[in-house]
Amino acid sequence: MAIAPVDVALDANIEGHLIGSPVSIIREFTSTLGSGPRLHRHPYVETFVIHRGRALFTVGDEQVVGSGGQVLVVPALVSHRFEVLDGGTYEATHIHSSDRFITEWLE
Repeated sequence: MAIAPVDVALDANIEGHLIGSPVSIIREFTSTLGSGPRLHRHPYVETFVIHRGRALFTVGDEQVVGSGGQVLVVPALVSHRFEVLDGGTYEATHIHSSDRFITEWLE
């Protein structure tokens, strides 16, 4: 069995089944104020590893600002969204606990 790294762009999505992984990832890299996905949910946990920048996360009925160096975990079936705040580039890795993206858009 050969192990080989996979190149992933700073703003790429990759489903785990394509690379033999049980998780899928989104690499987020943007400095556009207010950008981010509309309200949605997944039937699995999503973990946000924030490398730098800040974003306002709405998770269920709560709002929290996530900043570089923090990790935010959204439980399965909980609605969520985020929007990039000012203060530089938002760079994060979003880890989906599924080998395929499964998203229910709520707005």
